[in-house]
This record gives sequence, structure tokens and C-alpha cells, in this order.
Amino acid sequence: MPTTNSLPWQVCRWLVNMDKAILRQIEQTIGYKFSDKGLLVKAFTHSSAVDERLSSNERLEFLGDAVLAVVICQALFENFTDYLEGDLTKIKSKLVSRETCAQISGQLGLQKFLKVGKGMVSNRALSGSLAAGVLETVIAAIYIDGGFDAAREFILRIFGSLIEQSDAEQAQGNYKSLLQQHSQEQFTATPSYMLLDEKGPDHNKCFELEVVISDRHFPSAWGSNKKEAEQKAAYNALIELGVLKNPAG
Repeated sequence: MPTTNSLPWQVCRWLVNMDKAILRQIEQTIGYKFSDKGLLVKAFTHSSAVDERLSSNERLEFLGDAVLAVVICQALFENFTDYLEGDLTKIKSKLVSRETCAQISGQLGLQKFLKVGKGMVSNRALSGSLAAGVLETVIAAIYIDGGFDAAREFILRIFGSLIEQSDAEQAQGNYKSLLQQHSQEQFTATPSYMLLDEKGPDHNKCFELEVVISDRHFPSAWGSNKKEAEQKAAYNALIELGVLKNPAG
């Protein structure tokens, strides 16, 4: 496990000068106490603040990005067993995006502890890519200091509500997936999609499909392709089943 003595002298000098109260404040903010304070300091050292880039948190950012992806993928895989690969990928991509990481970092206020060079001090930079990056460096530092379980606990704690929210948004947007889940739970049956009609020339066809569940037929829907028609037909079925509220009613 790395120690403060193994850090470059620029970072060690900053550690000496850094107020211990600030270190405690960072630990309270992230909910984790470091055994190696040098790792904590390095996690908040931007490349613009040191003479050598190896003295900065860039390598930690690389590692933290990978650890974050693994934890989020595992959480989605274990919690959303009815989702196919494409659905899981969409949620994962949104959760690990720079935008989401910057949002969480901003909520925690991590960027205010980041040591940057004079030319980097701007509200836009600190609230954007730098904010996202420092969250990843913190994840990596916790992973190195306390192991995978400590990093996983931190990630799930700060991403938990977003995971639930993203799942709801994905389900509402993927009516076929939502209908399949409801149908299996309520009727122990899988919905089928029947093509009723198609119109137009080959290069510009539109399709009409309906959902059938256990011989029960639901209102059909048209779409510019079969996938779109299936989603719309699934939506109609969800409305009729009372799973979704009819916007007209």
C-alpha cells in the first residue's frame, strides 16, 4: 500500500503545508478516513499545480474511472435482472458520464478542495471536467487505501438514488421492457407482437402492430419501423392495463 514517503516531493511539501483540518473536512465530506493521507492529498492535486504530471492525480483518475465502471455494472447486473444488455448499457453510460460525475462532485463540493494552477481557476472548469475528474480520483484513492469493498460502498452510497432514478427513466422509455415485466408478474405470460398491416413503398414503409397477451388483444399502433410500432403498441397495452396513466384521461 503506498505511503506518503513514496510520493513526489512537490506533493509531500503540500501535505506538510495543508491544514489538517481541511483533510478532516474532506474525509467527513466523502465519509471515508484514509490510512495514507498522502493518497488523499494526491487525489486533490491537479497537474496544473505541480511541475511534473506524474506528481498529479491524473493516474488516479484513470484508475478511478475503471473502478467506477465495474461497480456500477455489477450493481445494474445484480439489481435489474430483467434488463437486456442494451438497456443496462444505456443506464451505465449515463451514470458514469462526465456530466453525472460532475453533478455528484458538485453536490459533495469536492472541487473546492482541488489544488489547481492559477490559470485553471474558473467556475466553469471547476464545475465541469475538473469536478468530474476529482470524483474519479477520490474513488481510486479509496480503492488503493481501503480496497474494493470500501470503494464500492462509497460509490453505491453516492450513486444509489441516481441508479434508482435512471432505472425508472429507462423503464418508462422502454415500454416493451416494462410491459414484459408486468405481464410476467401478473399473468405469467410473455407479450407477443403481431404485424397487422404495412403501407408505403419499400424505402418508406410504416407498420401496424398489436400486443397479444394470453389471447387478449390490445389497441394497435403505427410506426415508421417495426421497433417503433412495437414500443407504441406496448404503450397502448400499458395504458389499457392501468400501468400507465392515460394522458387524455
